[in-house]
Amino acid sequence: MTTTPAFEAVERIRRRERSVGYWIATDNPVGTERIARVGYDYVGIDAQHGLIDYKGWLAALLAIEAGGRSAGLVRVPANDLTSIGQALDAGAHGVIVPLVDTADQAAAAVRACRYPPEGGRSYGPMRAGLRIGPAPAEANAHVLCAVMIETLTALDNVEAIAATPGLDGIYVGPSDLTLALGGASSTDPAFAEALDEACGRVCAAAAQRGIAAGIHCPDGATASRRLAQGFTFATVSSDLVHLEQAAAAHLAAARD
Repeated sequence: MTTTPAFEAVERIRRRERSVGYWIATDNPVGTERIARVGYDYVGIDAQHGLIDYKGWLAALLAIEAGGRSAGLVRVPANDLTSIGQALDAGAHGVIVPLVDTADQAAAAVRACRYPPEGGRSYGPMRAGLRIGPAPAEANAHVLCAVMIETLTALDNVEAIAATPGLDGIYVGPSDLTLALGGASSTDPAFAEALDEACGRVCAAAAQRGIAAGIHCPDGATASRRLAQGFTFATVSSDLVHLEQAAAAHLAAARD
């Protein structure tokens, strides 16, 4: 298997080396290619809440590869064999699996990322065979599997989830976790301290088991703070948010 910058980026995440990523929510492969050239360690494609269908996943992964620097990860729509298999077959270097509440669910996500006998992934690597594989043992060893901690149940079970054999990382969804903690909104400042405490518990659970700890962040400054807190990888905002912010800033400047 050829070692590429994207492959090395995935291995850095797995080794708990600090990594910074970006988030893609729109079906805009030309824009995604530009983002992938900036220098982020990984680019995440949001197939759960993003405005992207399966062909969009494929186009985004091609764009990330064309950028030549970043690993392409997909947050899949659900914890099931089909969604995870499709993302990996399309060429994702790894997946982020949402709404995982228990160690058993985390184990199911890991199994969906691995070919038999280690898992239940169906063999049909399509584009994945060009970079991770096509030997099943290579894919099993190098595909990244991270699961999200975004509910109170998941937080209660985070130590058991982190201990799941074969799991590479846990990833905090701060919006859902804030709501789960009782926030009136996804960014309720009254629950910032509770969120920080929850994040500390997640980081500690990951560190104890030697796996990666990630989190989504609204901006680079927050990502820096979370990395200092103990997270090992952090995702910065999204293309959709930054498009609106940049347009609004230039409009304000033009009218000033």
